Amino acid sequence: MKKDNYFEKRALSCEDKIEKILSELPRFCETFFVGISNVTSPLTRLNYAYDLRVFFDFLAKKVFRIDNFSDITLDMLEDVDSSDIELFLSYLSRYKYNGKICSCTECGKARKLATVRSFYKYLFNKNKISTNVAAKVSMPKLHDKEIIRLDATESNNEVAKLIDTVETGYGLTKKQLDFHKKNKIRDSAIITLFLGTGIRISELVGLNVDDINFTDNSFVVTRKGGNRAILYFNDEVRYALQSYLEERTPEESPEKQPALFLGTKGRISVRTVQEIVKKYARIVSPLKKITPHKLRSTFGTNLYRTTKDIYIVADCLGHNDVNTTKKHYAAITEDIRKNAASTIKLK
Repeated sequence: MKKDNYFEKRALSCEDKIEKILSELPRFCETFFVGISNVTSPLTRLNYAYDLRVFFDFLAKKVFRIDNFSDITLDMLEDVDSSDIELFLSYLSRYKYNGKICSCTECGKARKLATVRSFYKYLFNKNKISTNVAAKVSMPKLHDKEIIRLDATESNNEVAKLIDTVETGYGLTKKQLDFHKKNKIRDSAIITLFLGTGIRISELVGLNVDDINFTDNSFVVTRKGGNRAILYFNDEVRYALQSYLEERTPEESPEKQPALFLGTKGRISVRTVQEIVKKYARIVSPLKKITPHKLRSTFGTNLYRTTKDIYIVADCLGHNDVNTTKKHYAAITEDIRKNAASTIKLK
């Protein structure tokens, strides 16, 4: 089987994009990206590059009043104070970049400020600037969002309804049904794998056929940061995956197409997977904006209700910090406490 490593290709693509953005940024930014290259992934550095491009564009327009942000120097950066960075956060609510109107949510603002903080901290530690003014800016307050997930209760089992919809095509338009006839077994395998294992969309897209081991119902995924982990699936997932692999044509054999899930041009894309989930989910639950990540939340919820063990959920979801898991499933913890209290019989 020929080698087809999705994550290596993605890393190379990220590096190419970073190089292009660096050609637009002030020259001193390159030292920052070289300095963090051994402790960050290419995808993380690409997001840093996007964020810094917006930051320097803001400085050029609103602080220094110059045409090109590539002309900003370290001496000019010394003149930026904490109030300028606070103004940057306000600016992100609605700004124009390359002729397009953009806006950031609370999370988007927090991420961009985290990037600016890392950038200033690096320059300060390397004695490139005399003060770290970004450290004086508080992170935006993040309000807790309601976790959107599919219900899996007896009275309203949206999980079962979603799987049934993928298998039958009920509710699809006539045009969608034409695609459904060709792709329903593949789509069923994708939806079932999401709901049965809680993997991320990048992990699903990056899977190869030889990552799957049907002997013990396991598969290998590449987690954030490049770490590899072994996960397990149940017999429902096994059946869905085997059915899909059995229907692949000789031209789609693993020797010719190593990727597990295929689109029209080889390995399926993240965008295509997002559209697949959206297409079926809005039939089952039109008021909920269900995405692949929401299917991941659905899995985490069901696993937590079943095991009552937050550490198992954190491990299966690939969370490095269990507090991340606790934050997302705190409401369920409250439900479990109430149910536990009701089981105590005094008389």
